[in-house]
Amino acid sequence: MKGRPLRIATFLTQAGIALALSAAPLWAHHAFVAVFDLSKQRDFKGTVMQVEWLNPHAHFFLDIVEPSGKTARWEFELGSPNALMQHGWTRYTLKKGDMVTVTADLARDGSNFAHARSVTLSGGGRVCDYDRFNGADWSCSAK
Repeated sequence: MKGRPLRIATFLTQAGIALALSAAPLWAHHAFVAVFDLSKQRDFKGTVMQVEWLNPHAHFFLDIVEPSGKTARWEFELGSPNALMQHGWTRYTLKKGDMVTVTADLARDGSNFAHARSVTLSGGGRVCDYDRFNGADWSCSAK
């Protein structure tokens, strides 16, 4: 009987560690405000270079000509493909070579990475990401 409490304590410790480790990816995935600064929003105009229609988030890349004349590649994160389709997107909404304007929240680390809130297509159509951080006054309608 002396070894039984030790085995139970060991089991509970191991179970606790396993539970904590299994929750770590969920915590990292939902740290939106840790990655993007919602108070720093910017509009970008550029050419679509690549689209990744993958879970858990779709991404696309734009080449943008900066005021200095240099071309910079920016990466934009969207919601999941399923959520995007519920808001009018298809995997063909953005194509390589498209000229678009993007309204996005900048990454906190200063990298060329942002969360796209809306994308205005060259023909004037506008599609938006589902964004639980948009205020009640924010609309996907054109500005």
